[in-house]
Amino acid sequence: MKPEEEKLHRLEDMKSRLFSKSYESLTRKRFGVLHKKDFDVKENWEDDKVEENMTKKFFMKTSLFQKFFIFSIGFFLLAIAFALYSFLFGGNTVSNNNIEIAVLGNSFTAGGEELPLQIEITNKNNTALELADLVLEYPKGSSTDLKQDVERLRDSLGTIPAGGVRTDNIKVTLFGEQGSIKPIKISLEYRVEGSNSIFVKEKDYSVTVSSAPIDLSVVAPVTTSPNQDVTFNIKATLNATKSASGLLVKADYPIGFAFKSASPSPSINNNVWDLGDMSLGAEKTITIVGNMTGAEDGEDKTFHFFAGEQSSSDKGIIGVIFNSIGHTISVQKPFIQARLLVNGEYKSEYSTDSKTNTGVQIEWANNLPTNVNDVEIRAKISGNAYDRKKIFASNGFYSSAEDTIIWDKNSDSSFAEINPGESGQVGFSFAPLSLFSSAGLVADPYIQIDISITGKQALDNDAIETVKDTESKKIKIASDTSFSSKVFYNSGPITNSGPIPPTAEKETTYTISWNLSNTVNNISGAKIVATLPNYVKFVGPTSPMSEDLKYDSFKREVTWNIGTIPKGTGITGASKEVYFQVSINPSLSQVGSSPTLVNEAILTGVDDFANVGVRVTKASLNTAITGDASPAFGSDKVIE
Repeated sequence: MKPEEEKLHRLEDMKSRLFSKSYESLTRKRFGVLHKKDFDVKENWEDDKVEENMTKKFFMKTSLFQKFFIFSIGFFLLAIAFALYSFLFGGNTVSNNNIEIAVLGNSFTAGGEELPLQIEITNKNNTALELADLVLEYPKGSSTDLKQDVERLRDSLGTIPAGGVRTDNIKVTLFGEQGSIKPIKISLEYRVEGSNSIFVKEKDYSVTVSSAPIDLSVVAPVTTSPNQDVTFNIKATLNATKSASGLLVKADYPIGFAFKSASPSPSINNNVWDLGDMSLGAEKTITIVGNMTGAEDGEDKTFHFFAGEQSSSDKGIIGVIFNSIGHTISVQKPFIQARLLVNGEYKSEYSTDSKTNTGVQIEWANNLPTNVNDVEIRAKISGNAYDRKKIFASNGFYSSAEDTIIWDKNSDSSFAEINPGESGQVGFSFAPLSLFSSAGLVADPYIQIDISITGKQALDNDAIETVKDTESKKIKIASDTSFSSKVFYNSGPITNSGPIPPTAEKETTYTISWNLSNTVNNISGAKIVATLPNYVKFVGPTSPMSEDLKYDSFKREVTWNIGTIPKGTGITGASKEVYFQVSINPSLSQVGSSPTLVNEAILTGVDDFANVGVRVTKASLNTAITGDASPAFGSDKVIE
């Protein structure tokens, strides 16, 4: 049978079955046949759908790990492709890792000396580094912190070709204390072709300062007692290879330190010294004396001293610090204590006049938790202004041969044994010596008192330890400064006029004089000020004309600006005086009285040696003529 006839026969056979009455039963039988999946028909009608279903089943059955594995293989292939592309075509890529900075130089240098550094830049990239700049940053002064004042050097290197090497020679000057490590930050700034961005390659380099250009040393105690004097000796030594000028030393004092004196005197305030010009190896020593006033037991007080170059903008400031040093003093209460008071006051400095007896008190205390036996207190008196015959000690013995007063168990039985925490007081008085004699005036008169207290403490091992405390005070004698004021009519350098005695409603002029005297110390900033009553006129003239005497008509105040009153003025040297003229036109209401011409006059100034203020007052002057040789009786009363 031919294929065409076979197909037609199949169609006719299917048609007969469809219209047969037994089709349903035949269908059930044919269902079992369809379950066998005869693919002959499906190959002709459903080939695409079968392939799609097979693909979905494949992916549904593929595990998650298999999917990740396939993705990794794909990413790896892409990475290899990108690397090959960058290698073959990415010629402008630059890496800091391919730039090397090498420093050839000494890792030690003397402070203030030039340190040569050779810096070598190697470009291992296959692209040139354009507009390259080499930048060095290092501390300006003695600091080791690059965040503070920084010195910055910049040097242009131009273009560094691919594979090229560029060498630059730079000199830096470092300052600091001996042994300090100074950081140097080296930066290479550059650009690459086709980019405006600035790239930076950095390298850190450290140099140790082997010596400072100025050596500083401090000699001072490490412990002291509250309210005790402390002495500092600061030595500055030039350690550079050439001389230097404009060098300063500055001291920073802690709270509780009271400056007293210094040698040489400070150039500015009480803590800045100008060292002037210094040659190689030259030394300058500064001695500072102060008192730990206000410091308490257990406190640590730190002092800082700096040396360096003077600032160009402010002569009292160190522009560049070459060296610095600190010194800490521990304030500790002594085991057994003695405090010296003068006239009941505890101060760092004392002064008194030459006419007043001075009382001295010594307060003692046992600060130990145990007894102190055989206590002895000594007060040594020295100086050039005390009368050895007028020293009186209470319960103590004054040894004139040693100028020492002694208190012990022989003069006070309680000193045989002092209990823990026990305290007490002893004292004496003295009179100043006359400051003027046939030999002349006493120069810089003072009285020095040095006290000490000693005792014996029994230790646990039956040993005996001596405990001790000392204190010193200097009492300066102030100069005896005074002035006299007088009224003249017939005598004196100025001619007066008008009736004497003064007559109501008629003008009379008088001459007023102020005359100064001063003993042993110079007085600076001196002046005399007085006011005139509202009925008195300032006429002028003054004599001598060289004296600075002024009248303020608004305040009605006469001021004599004296300036300095040298020691010995009016005693061993020439006197110093001034004259000026006033006038009065008495009122009828003043008849029978002696009207005031000049109100109270006040002299003020500063005693340069005793460092105390001077104030002297004189009572007002009236029409009583005190300067003329023989004024007529009653010539001061106003008449009609």
